[in-house]
Amino acid sequence: MGEIVGAGLLAHVPTVVLPQETRFELNEGKEITLVTGLDELRREVFESDDYDTVVVLDSHWATTVEFVVTAQQRRAGLFTSEELPRGMCRMPYDFPGDPELAANIARFADKHGTWITAIDDPYLPIYYATTNLWKFLGEGLPDKRWVTIGVCQTGDMEDHLRLGRALADGIAATPGRRVLLIASGALSHTFWPLRELRDHESSDPAHIFSPGAREADLERIAWFKEGRHDKVLDTMDAFWKFKPEARFFHYIMMAGALGERACVAEARQYGAYENSIGTGQVHLWFDRPAAGWTGDGLPARPAPHNPHRRA
Repeated sequence: MGEIVGAGLLAHVPTVVLPQETRFELNEGKEITLVTGLDELRREVFESDDYDTVVVLDSHWATTVEFVVTAQQRRAGLFTSEELPRGMCRMPYDFPGDPELAANIARFADKHGTWITAIDDPYLPIYYATTNLWKFLGEGLPDKRWVTIGVCQTGDMEDHLRLGRALADGIAATPGRRVLLIASGALSHTFWPLRELRDHESSDPAHIFSPGAREADLERIAWFKEGRHDKVLDTMDAFWKFKPEARFFHYIMMAGALGERACVAEARQYGAYENSIGTGQVHLWFDRPAAGWTGDGLPARPAPHNPHRRA
């Protein structure tokens, strides 16, 4: 039986992979702590032998008619970003996948009333919400498998919770797997307009797009540190006003896998809460609680059965 042994809400902003000289130039001569935070997280968590597979819930990969989980034996190539090719250009990536786990996740789609397909096409695009974090947390660790699942742009909060439930069942059904989950994406996510954004490139949170967005981010960071995933999930209507990246579906999928409102895992923060041209960025890591992800042995809330099977 497989298990989830750790999970994180992590920032993947392009700044982290820029040369140090450029980062210092953009940040008033200082290093951004999103970089040092990832370095520390690698040392404390990702260089351990406590896991074998990483599943990235990628806020940049938007599917339309179903959820997709990568199922290649290996993914390797060069990545150039269509969004920022000057800063992310021909970046090499090379890591094993986990076809067995991918197939098992897809197998639980009907149980949870959703649609999930495992795709092993070697030409399937990859996105920097995955590659940037692999560069810090996976490069040089050749035995660790990496799998990616995208958000579904036609799905709502319930759909993404259902994906998370299927993900948890798929992991449990895969013998021996010890899995880390990464919800790769930002908190509030409004960019400064082009003619203004170069005045807001410093990591100082004073440059977050609005005081309301900054306050909403900090409120949720505090709840995460208290293990109050219920508060985060119950106030999504209020948070959506500040346009969290991908409607915060990267986190919501992770929450669905960890027990949703019953999850009491407390976050520890790596680096500071920082700005990235108006958006709120942070690294938060959740260790598995002693009582399990759902706290006090409570089961995750089951999804209603879907009578419509995939064609």
